[in-house]
Amino acid sequence: MTDNAPAHHVFGANGLQSRVAAAGAELQSLQDPSGFDRVWSGAAWPRHSPVLFPIVGTLKDDTALIDGRPYRLTRHGFARDRVFHWVDRRADGCTLSISDDADSRAIFPFRFVLTMDYQITGQTLHVGYRVHNPDPDHVLLAALGAHPAFSWPQRPGAARQDYVLEFEHPEPAPIRRIADGLLLPTHFPTPITGRTLALSDDLFIDDVVILDQLTSTRVAFRAPDGTGMTMAWQGFHELGLWMKPGAGFLCIEPWRGLPSPVDFSGEFSEKPGILHIPPLQDWTASWSVALL
Repeated sequence: MTDNAPAHHVFGANGLQSRVAAAGAELQSLQDPSGFDRVWSGAAWPRHSPVLFPIVGTLKDDTALIDGRPYRLTRHGFARDRVFHWVDRRADGCTLSISDDADSRAIFPFRFVLTMDYQITGQTLHVGYRVHNPDPDHVLLAALGAHPAFSWPQRPGAARQDYVLEFEHPEPAPIRRIADGLLLPTHFPTPITGRTLALSDDLFIDDVVILDQLTSTRVAFRAPDGTGMTMAWQGFHELGLWMKPGAGFLCIEPWRGLPSPVDFSGEFSEKPGILHIPPLQDWTASWSVALL
């Protein structure tokens, strides 16, 4: 980003208004027509919607072993802490990107271009990701995840305990959990009953709930009167659900990747959930939020 490039871009359409920051290409706000912000903005957790790249979660010892050489990669990677370049700023959206440089290659020895696109259409915000491998000779190894935090409740004065997640399909498969940031080998019974997950702070006392055997690609986050939002995703295989107990947000996180298993110490290429993007090829994914 040049010195005179804006730190944020505010855009809107159809009564919605959103703000995206160059820092981390982070979605910071999504105000509905009443002016209520559906995206979290509070002190209990200082972020809003970080981009998780080139890893999701934590690596064992914060270390990726790549061709036998250790590289230090801390939790969720570095994209959320980099300043993105504005590719395009529009009245109803924006596009941003980052690419590898000397600093990134010191901790992640791959060439890459990560492009983020935001667009409001109707009452829906669309968020797109494209990871390009510009290297003609080497496969790009990476993971990518979304981490948007949504206000809970989704409208002023509503009761938090009334909110549920309602999935597109029944989700009977067991869930995964972490300890000290690493994926436990044990599978745990799902807290989802049929298609519905009753939300409470107690769900998250043991950190994130990981759904790694999803059949749904859509979930509604709603109150009994039907107000709230619907989130849909494409290209992602896992879903993380997380909040800081006592805080007024819920993170609904489509992922393509997982934290390291507690007993994994092999090559990064063999880590569960890693993308293998061939030379000169792209990987794309997206999620969207439709307000109810």
